[in-house]
Amino acid sequence: MTYLDTNAVFALDRKEADIFSRRAQAAIDREDDLRISPMVLLELEYLHEIKRIKGSAVAIVNDLQAEIGLRVCDSPFPLVVHKALAERWTRDPFDRMIVAHARLYSAPLITLDRNIQDHYTYALG
Repeated sequence: MTYLDTNAVFALDRKEADIFSRRAQAAIDREDDLRISPMVLLELEYLHEIKRIKGSAVAIVNDLQAEIGLRVCDSPFPLVVHKALAERWTRDPFDRMIVAHARLYSAPLITLDRNIQDHYTYALG
């Protein structure tokens, strides 16, 4: 299983996979269990509401579900929150929960966010 950060989902929706490292691109290409935290869905909708992105969160995720099999992780919320309590390196609640979802399974997280890359061992840019 591999998780995608909000910026990764947005880039894939725009067909811009070439902005990722070869390792990240290979992970996307070979992985048959691509997931996002529900926080990615919420952050995408927030960005849509403030007009930073055009498509709605549901439209973007539905498109990527059909194209690459992306799915929203259904891990129990209390387990993820418990993991997020230890993510003290950021004050961003989206990043905190997104990383916590990946950390719950020690799974790779594809992200362009340098702060996440600096603090999560399994981050791929």
